[in-house]
Amino acid sequence: MPTIAEKIFARASGKGKVEAGDIVMADIDIAMIHDLTGPLAVESFNKIGTGKVWDSSKIVIPFDHQVPADSLDSANNHILMRKFVKEQNIENFYDVKEGVCHQVLPEKGHVIPGTVIVGADSHTCTYGALGAFATGIGSTDMAMVLSTGQLWFKVPETIRFEIKGELKENTSPKDLILNIIGQVGADGATYKSCEFAGETISNMNVSGRMVLSNMAIEMGGKTGLIEPDKRTYDYLKGRVSGENKNRLRAFIEKSNLKTDLDSTSLEIIDMDVSELEPQIACPHNVDNVKPASELSDVEIDQVFIGSCTNGRIEDLRDAAKILKGNQINSNLRMLVIPASKEVYLKGLDEGLIKIFVEAGALVSAPCCGPCLGGHTGLIGSDEVSLSTSNRNFKGRQGSPEGEVYLSSAKVAAQSAIEGKIAIPK
Repeated sequence: MPTIAEKIFARASGKGKVEAGDIVMADIDIAMIHDLTGPLAVESFNKIGTGKVWDSSKIVIPFDHQVPADSLDSANNHILMRKFVKEQNIENFYDVKEGVCHQVLPEKGHVIPGTVIVGADSHTCTYGALGAFATGIGSTDMAMVLSTGQLWFKVPETIRFEIKGELKENTSPKDLILNIIGQVGADGATYKSCEFAGETISNMNVSGRMVLSNMAIEMGGKTGLIEPDKRTYDYLKGRVSGENKNRLRAFIEKSNLKTDLDSTSLEIIDMDVSELEPQIACPHNVDNVKPASELSDVEIDQVFIGSCTNGRIEDLRDAAKILKGNQINSNLRMLVIPASKEVYLKGLDEGLIKIFVEAGALVSAPCCGPCLGGHTGLIGSDEVSLSTSNRNFKGRQGSPEGEVYLSSAKVAAQSAIEGKIAIPK
């Protein structure tokens, strides 16, 4: 019996049935490129010579990595991409004002359960939280997608994390996924569909689910999938329009996007998170995970709350609750970057931005920020960053002589107050 991934690829390839290991040519429902990976994809597309993209309504282009432009090179990349948008009549273009691609696409209704989505960005797997098979591809592969609307895949096997138990008050989905990656390892799920299921996931909001799916790639996963349910549909129903509205309605009326537990390509890993403590990924690998309580002597120079992993409104609320009435430590700086304009506006309406500013933090416009080490908020030699983003490789946020630790927004906020890694009181 099939898994979710097998069911999605059976539809996308026009076959009645596919199995893990099969090679299929799949129709792509949505293709995403941004300001950093887009220029190479466009240049490769132009070399192919098809002239016109396969479907301008199915291509989404957000600017998020280097916005506003921070160099002449990035400014010229923006010019190149804006020209491509006009030439190809791309309907879904989000310029520098909208925010991080992996937050913007779900917000704008481009993610529908059961679809195949590719993005020229490794964390495209985020959209699996809403039941889509979403994965990152290279810019040259993207050029073929732009030309043909198709791409070949090997149908992946599935690892299903069956999770039970209620997370403690100061433990979050970020702690859960860091703990999983620490157990599985950076290559423990290579080219597999990582499913997150069980009572813990059923009770988790979409924001938390996106954290899990976002970081599936950090254990080698091809995608991170969660069965769509009422929470999924409640999140999407006010966001989708046009053809997507009809497709969403069809999934609501007759959804079979569930993995059959007797599938031969399925591995199940059971977990109980009732006693899980806040976790930290230590330099310089995401699977180098330790309990935060063991790292209380680690002093930090910068705290970053944001990114496609933990820049959503729930993260801002968690951080503001801790920072309200407090000041960040005088020995560090703190950077808060909402993941999108929508998140930023909610933060303004709820008074969260004021709390951050009064606490001494810098609040920036929606973008990737220091996450990729190519824009604002970089760290220097021998500096230590505590970040809510998803990667801590050497040089990821600036100097290769610096160190990056990864945490939840709750731990990041408390640590900003104390000047060292700390668990919320």
